[in-house]
Amino acid sequence: MSLADLKAFIRTVPDFPVSGVKFRDITTLIADGAGLSSAIRHLAERLTGHSVTAIAGMEARGFIFGAAVAAELGIGFLPVRKPGKLPGRTISVAYALEYGDDRLELDPDTIRQGSRVAIVDDLIATGGTALAATALLRKAGAIVDRAEFVIDLPHLGGASQLREAGVNVDALVSFAGD
Repeated sequence: MSLADLKAFIRTVPDFPVSGVKFRDITTLIADGAGLSSAIRHLAERLTGHSVTAIAGMEARGFIFGAAVAAELGIGFLPVRKPGKLPGRTISVAYALEYGDDRLELDPDTIRQGSRVAIVDDLIATGGTALAATALLRKAGAIVDRAEFVIDLPHLGGASQLREAGVNVDALVSFAGD
């Protein structure tokens, strides 16, 4: 399935969550078996040959795409969680949201020092969550220099910020700001 075909699966919901926003809804892609399988294959192909030893995905849709890509590549998956979801020892990093702050947590025992971890998520917008995940994984000792997304919203600048942090960023499709 072509990338244009995948893009056609993504529904645009006007005025959600607030007036003036065009929400790019990936659930219509996830609900289609052929579309989901194709997206996973495209993401995995883009990581092939980059010596990636694990995939990290952020809660919640990053779990869907990240775990599937990890399985496709035959490597491990590292869940980057919201606070209070992991048992045992965790490390965390705080990051700013548009209105307030949030945290991400990770079990540091799942990271081998110097392992090459790629981030996989459904969407890159402002980049706050992806940058926080990158910082958290690096804090745990991982090398994070690749990130793959299904959707990029380039007008919001997240991919550019990740690149400035030394991460190669790619997305299957993008939607111009409008």
